[in-house]
Amino acid sequence: MRENLVSAAGEAAGWDERLDEVLTATVEQCGASSGGVYLLRADEGVLHLAVVQGLPAEFIAPWTRVALTAPAPSSDALRDRRMVWSGSQEDFARLYPRIAVAMPYHFALAAAPICTGGRQWGALLLLWPGSRPSHLAAADRDLIVAGCDRFAELLAGAESAQQPITAPLRPRVLPRRLAAAKLPEAAATAFAERLPGGSCALDLNGRITFLTETACALLGAEQEQLLGAIPWQALPWLDDPEYEDRYRAAVISRQPVAFTAMRPPDQWLDFRLYTDGNGISVRITPASAGPVTSPAPGPHRPTPVSRAGQLYQIMHLAAALTEAVTVDDVIALVAEQILPAFDAQGLAMMSAEEGRLQVTGYRGYSAEEMARFHEIPLDERTAPMMRALTAGVPGFFDGPEELARAFPEVPQVTGKKAWAVLPLVTSGRPVGCCLLAYDQPHRFAGDERTVLTSLAGLIAQALDRAHLYDTKNRLAHGLQQVLLPHALPTIDGLRVAARYLPATRGMDIGGDFYDLIRLGPTTAAAVIGDVQGHNVPAAALMGQVRTAVHATAGAAPDQVLIRANRLLCDLDPDLFTTCLYAHLDLAAHRAFLVNAGHPPPLLRPPGRSTTRVLDIPPGLPLGVDTTAVYPITEVAFDIGALMLLYTDGLVESPGADLDEAIAALARQLDHAVLDLETAATDLVAGAQQSAQRADDIATFLLRATPLPDGALTR
Repeated sequence: MRENLVSAAGEAAGWDERLDEVLTATVEQCGASSGGVYLLRADEGVLHLAVVQGLPAEFIAPWTRVALTAPAPSSDALRDRRMVWSGSQEDFARLYPRIAVAMPYHFALAAAPICTGGRQWGALLLLWPGSRPSHLAAADRDLIVAGCDRFAELLAGAESAQQPITAPLRPRVLPRRLAAAKLPEAAATAFAERLPGGSCALDLNGRITFLTETACALLGAEQEQLLGAIPWQALPWLDDPEYEDRYRAAVISRQPVAFTAMRPPDQWLDFRLYTDGNGISVRITPASAGPVTSPAPGPHRPTPVSRAGQLYQIMHLAAALTEAVTVDDVIALVAEQILPAFDAQGLAMMSAEEGRLQVTGYRGYSAEEMARFHEIPLDERTAPMMRALTAGVPGFFDGPEELARAFPEVPQVTGKKAWAVLPLVTSGRPVGCCLLAYDQPHRFAGDERTVLTSLAGLIAQALDRAHLYDTKNRLAHGLQQVLLPHALPTIDGLRVAARYLPATRGMDIGGDFYDLIRLGPTTAAAVIGDVQGHNVPAAALMGQVRTAVHATAGAAPDQVLIRANRLLCDLDPDLFTTCLYAHLDLAAHRAFLVNAGHPPPLLRPPGRSTTRVLDIPPGLPLGVDTTAVYPITEVAFDIGALMLLYTDGLVESPGADLDEAIAALARQLDHAVLDLETAATDLVAGAQQSAQRADDIATFLLRATPLPDGALTR
């Protein structure tokens, strides 16, 4: 019987401490080298890293906040409610190429959802050394699942106690638990001094915690100068991103790493790093020649121009920006990557429109503080933002005094203490400016200014693309909303509910459509269709198809599609359209259906019988062949029967069998609730959360109901 770690933490411990204890125990029980817990902030749809063990905070800065829709292990695990496993660096690069750019090391990784029933709490992330076997054994999987169950129990208990656990602004970094028995300090020092060469120890944050006299002599520095320091900061000749990269490789992969460096003027030294969960042991020996390095595990990368950790965050941002679609996407990515990478606390993206300073997005400020920016005069002489916008000149202000000297008329309205104002210029044209702000004075070193200025160019290009997308999207979305029916008619003997979801990628428009047409007192036509594509031409053609169906509705069902097909062939739009048309005789309780290459409808007979897939012979899609014919299929549509018409976006996904997906949809309809609006929402709920959905979705539910008295005589 599994140990109840929640109780073991003790009633006196706070909920955060209990979370830390469960993580520590889970990492140990699973044999992982490090781990972390993400908590879902449902109102944002974002996972926030609450606590991590076994890795420095700097390593995880780019992934402290992960959107639930992002392609990342933790978000995939929670969104799809499955365990994500990557047994090697090659696997990880294949599954998550964008993240792998910033983590080019050998390690194994598991991400698992933390859920209870329908509640999503967050995700567990575990890492193992690169030497671990690449497969995940069943026993290991069970341990991970048991750990997630303990987290879910803890989180549910905290919420029940009205003390919900939330992620802090910065994740807590926990040390590994040390073994109880230790060698006495004097004996350990004497042991290390007897070894040839020099010895020193680093903690996982890279700070020196121990070194021998021989190590000091080889490094050319006193012990007091080095203890507690980071080597590449204390020793200028080690201030090379390549050496920091070896340290990062050792920490993450837990494999031995070596490199050779020259201590001026001409002494080459070999460094060998050996890592476990508590720190790094370093052997330093003289080298006869150099440099000879053992490359860090992973693909070849160009020599960094800044510190390794900061460079990888920049590479991660650059890759992420290629996937950003909207202005909001760009702002979110910049906030998630730039703020932690440069230890800033505030971000504002701005543009100048019609002589006014417009704030397009921000983080780390209140809405009231942002509103005050509109009070700043739009004058290049007095506003650093305007100088960035109009002249493309960046501004770096280490403190309030420096800003006041440069721009004495600019009011300091937010209480920040240091600022970087970056012009966003693409193709010689300003598109805005990016303001980074700090709660305390901050000195901008030369390389930091260079990197930030370069980053501004990447952001400008992404922002320019996003502005163009948003403009086109508003135009096309407005067009589509005009073309889709604002409201469906009320028809005696029939209840209906419809839903439309645009595709998640590309423009949020498409060619999916549905309609309900009153034909007579007891007859109606229901139609659903899908025009190829997700753009303005698709939406425009969708309007033409609807017009053609309306113009011929009431004719024999096959003639409706035959005439619509001829019209589209004459228009020659280079797009084809699938369509399903149903003529409903509500008095005779019959439905007459014709199909132009569309997915088959589903019918659940009265009395909650098993839903069946209707076998409707499909004709060619509309707009392909002027001679196409569309056979009529007659089915019973008795009172209480439920019919579902849908587009292929509801059932198609990469790698899935279409017939199996339609069968699964039929099983879902078996259990649909009686309320049609709720049932329609439930049908699309799963697809709405899927990151793999790349097509529009339209669903149309129809239920036959009793005709009111006198309907047949109208």
